[in-house]
Amino acid sequence: MDITFKTSEGVFNYRVCGIIIYDNKILAMHDDRSPYYYLPGGRVQLNETVEEAVLREIKEELSVDARIVRPLWLNQGFFTEDVSKQKYHEVCLYFLMDISDTDILSRGNSFISTEGNRKHVFEWLSFDQLENEYFYPIFLKEKIYSLPDTLTVIASYD
Repeated sequence: MDITFKTSEGVFNYRVCGIIIYDNKILAMHDDRSPYYYLPGGRVQLNETVEEAVLREIKEELSVDARIVRPLWLNQGFFTEDVSKQKYHEVCLYFLMDISDTDILSRGNSFISTEGNRKHVFEWLSFDQLENEYFYPIFLKEKIYSLPDTLTVIASYD
């Protein structure tokens, strides 16, 4: 069971995301439901650690076994989702991931992966390109240039 719940005032999500970087580019994705780019990841399940969750989500979305380098941010996000117009309070842990023992780099600058009946389009976006892209979370457009050495707690209001 995913740790998420809806109320009359909005939705709460407990999530994880993988930050996959190569050559000053970040791996982002989008799908048919979302016109914006976002990061691989998803909801933490009840009785699952955040480490287990991010490894599971990367495996489900990219079909690879990545390795966690370190946690980067715990973001307390407050936003209205662009498509559903639903208000969210989201707690998300962002992990720097190592994909050096996978085939991701050989897949090209843009590639498609399927998860069940969902199709995900992945693209390598340069750090400088993020500023002009329809990309979430917005805080990464600035923070990607200086990754923290230790877990850093932040709040964002998008």
